[in-house]
Amino acid sequence: MILDGRIAIVTGANQGLGLSISEALIGAGIKGLVICARGEVKLKEAEVALRAKLGAGQSLVARTCDVADYPQVDALMQAALAEFGRVDILVNNAGVYGPFGGIDEVDWQEWVDAITINLNGLVYACRAVLPAMKKAGYGKIINLSGGGATNPLPRVSAYAASKAAVVRFTDTLAEEMRRHHIDVNAIAPGLLYTRMTDQLLDAGPGVVGEAFFNRIKSMVEGGKATPPEKAAELCVWLGSADSDGLSGKLLSAPWDPWPTFEGHRKEIETNDIYTLRRILPKDRGQDWGN
Repeated sequence: MILDGRIAIVTGANQGLGLSISEALIGAGIKGLVICARGEVKLKEAEVALRAKLGAGQSLVARTCDVADYPQVDALMQAALAEFGRVDILVNNAGVYGPFGGIDEVDWQEWVDAITINLNGLVYACRAVLPAMKKAGYGKIINLSGGGATNPLPRVSAYAASKAAVVRFTDTLAEEMRRHHIDVNAIAPGLLYTRMTDQLLDAGPGVVGEAFFNRIKSMVEGGKATPPEKAAELCVWLGSADSDGLSGKLLSAPWDPWPTFEGHRKEIETNDIYTLRRILPKDRGQDWGN
């Protein structure tokens, strides 16, 4: 019960990964949990399912909230503070793929809307929770990134650009908040078989690109998709005191050996391991350039 006594907010929590994260937080003993999402019907379904899992002394609040609507985000934070008095953990999970297709082909407003949700909404949620965390002198912010942050994704450019920006914002905010003992990290959850994956497959290879489509289809059909519980477990750890001091990192839920970090915490915390950096010629065995 490593989250005993803590208060958390999870955005985009009415299905998929957000729901799995919420379940894991409850299982880890969270005292108070605030979940939100745009879809009211599914949010209500998630609320009912999660309430059935609550133990003694655990509370749940569910509110509709579009992270791209800043007054709604403010109202969400105010509701959390009114109910619980503080927020220890913020999990920014809400996100969309955005339009599929070449940048000169897609609907421009859909592209902008994806950036607004994936990046601006995430940044604003961080901004909204920071005064309470700074007042407490402690906090945990966990941002969901993805493969788009570390690889080019032709024909899925809004997703790729926003997720890369999330990582840079994460390690930048981590430096700003270090003196306040607020840890800020990003998670790459791996390929999850969720509603968003169905959207990509339904779009087809002609829209999302044949190579990307075939890779995703092969992983799904081959049973190689990452269980959402893996990312949920990492969220629990990053939200706990066990990870205190680890900040500004991008961690892969399925690939990085985070359960065994304890023997290497000094090396990880004092350099750029698990971060995104520019690759130099010498990094690839070349003897030219800087």
